[in-house]
Amino acid sequence: MDEKTTHFNGWMNRPCYGIIKIMTKQILKKTYKYRLYPSKAQQEVLEDYLSICWWLYNHFLEEKRTLYKKNKTNISCFDQIKEIPELKKKKPELRKVYSQTLQDVVRRLDKAFQNFFRRVKENKNGGKKQKPGFPRFKGYWRYDSFVYPQSGFELKDDKLNLSKIGSLKIKLHRPIEGNIKTLTIRRTRTNKWFTCFSMEVKKELPEKKEIKKAIGIDVGLDSFLTTNQGKKVDNPRYLAKSEEKLVKIQRWHSRKKLKSKNREKSRLKVARIHEKVFNQRQDFLHKLSNELVSIFQFIAFEKLNIKGMLKNKYLARSISDASWNKFLHLLSYKAVEAGSWTVEVNSKNTTQVCSGCGNITPKTLATRKHKCSQCGLEIDRDINAARNILQLALATVGTTGINPVKSARGGAAKPPFNRVNACEVGRMLPTMKQEAIGFNRW
Repeated sequence: MDEKTTHFNGWMNRPCYGIIKIMTKQILKKTYKYRLYPSKAQQEVLEDYLSICWWLYNHFLEEKRTLYKKNKTNISCFDQIKEIPELKKKKPELRKVYSQTLQDVVRRLDKAFQNFFRRVKENKNGGKKQKPGFPRFKGYWRYDSFVYPQSGFELKDDKLNLSKIGSLKIKLHRPIEGNIKTLTIRRTRTNKWFTCFSMEVKKELPEKKEIKKAIGIDVGLDSFLTTNQGKKVDNPRYLAKSEEKLVKIQRWHSRKKLKSKNREKSRLKVARIHEKVFNQRQDFLHKLSNELVSIFQFIAFEKLNIKGMLKNKYLARSISDASWNKFLHLLSYKAVEAGSWTVEVNSKNTTQVCSGCGNITPKTLATRKHKCSQCGLEIDRDINAARNILQLALATVGTTGINPVKSARGGAAKPPFNRVNACEVGRMLPTMKQEAIGFNRW
């Protein structure tokens, strides 16, 4: 890595905290995504194919709603699949679509209803309150994919052969590993086409590595990431940087006549900006998570209730732009495949507690420096939090008798650290960072 992409070179080694050798053969589910390059004629066929699936989804949803309103009866997924042959006689266009793809449309609708009833049941049983989300009719841009669930496709060289569509040019930028289970064709808002192969890969997960380097990380908005060693990674703020341009183009878009060609052109411009922001963010998160996993064998971070944090109307957009949840997800699965350790810890009081002596030092969100009145430690609040996160993680997974964390003075640390040991995994509950609790205007 060059100097521009490397944030963590030269960090100190840490001693080994214990090794557990695990070698298990598992079936991993992976998705490989590739870009398709259809010709103009093929693009029209794909659009037609997608429109038929879209119509069928709305048709069966209307049928379900009507039957329940009239007779209080619920038609099953299997019964609706049996209706497809008769429906083909009334609507010959359905014959253009592969039979298993039509069946998958019905299964997709059935899954939407299953999720709806599950959420209603959870709400009744006193679980986490959430919107039931009754299945709704799909608009043109909301139904953007269709599936070949078992067969009907073949990959040959740089061509993807699809039943009743033809041979499409595909960019295979990396090899496919494992058994192909399903194939999904997806259209983006910028009229690009992608294919997603859902794979099952039989793979032996590597042994957990000897811990030579450990790191605690604290995610935030001022800096995207702060480590216990004092290193900071700047928050790129890709959406904020594109906001000025986005506002201008959206204003132009709102003035265009509905269903006109100019409105479609301006819609594409808006969609391309959002797509660029998404791609920039994905690239940044993948590179950063890969770099951390390649250098460190033990990574500790907070378990955050990001849904709760997004209720803060002042910071919701910035939190979404940072995409912490996506970053921690990428970090976790890459660490598993690399044989590294990742530990989530309770984020409660990680900023308030002194990492030197364990004394609680209350501070508001506006206070960016940690100053301990007991031991005199004075450091950045995010570095203090990262140190506490690492101490909590090491105490939680202690495999060689690491139990209560000792303070800088040699005695047992004050709460919450003296209550953490190798058995208290139940303490790692999702909590909110201070950003979600209050907002101090400064």
